[in-house]
Amino acid sequence: MDIGAIVSTNLRKIRLEKGFSLTKLSELSGVSKGMLSQIENNGTSPTINTIWKICAGLNVHYTALLEGRVETTKIIKKSAINEQKSADGHYRIYCYYPDSPHHNFELFQMELDKDASYTSVGHSKASREGRSEEYIMVLSGQLTLVVGGDQLILNENDATRFDPTGKHIYQNSGNQILKATIINFYPV
Repeated sequence: MDIGAIVSTNLRKIRLEKGFSLTKLSELSGVSKGMLSQIENNGTSPTINTIWKICAGLNVHYTALLEGRVETTKIIKKSAINEQKSADGHYRIYCYYPDSPHHNFELFQMELDKDASYTSVGHSKASREGRSEEYIMVLSGQLTLVVGGDQLILNENDATRFDPTGKHIYQNSGNQILKATIINFYPV
């Protein structure tokens, strides 16, 4: 099943479970009613920021729209994961572990092309108590992370954590594709 079909199925299911019309979800998420309808009918694949906005409107975690299969294997191969990418295609993430009732985190591998940047609109706090945190570790390349008023430069094997609920920017400030591991943690 492709990522568009998974998002389409999950969006309709969650929206109807919450009793939201497309108009209501549009008001809550800031995503147009027409775009929501196209996504639900698998007429378009939403960008990463659009998924974040919809999840914020639904008050669910980011991966709630992406869960399409239950992994029973012990090895998760990157080639088997649906790639999610920014509108320009320069930022890509691969979700190895979505949030679930069994654990309260999401694990991603992130790739950002040379001389590219990506702005995240911020993550939904969703329905759990406490403040969410994002942990990031650079695997290769150099990351300039702009969060709040801070600018952090992380090199290979450097890591940091921050409150991801506000806007934050990833910039590839190195001379190769940036690869990093991202964990979004949701306290219970």
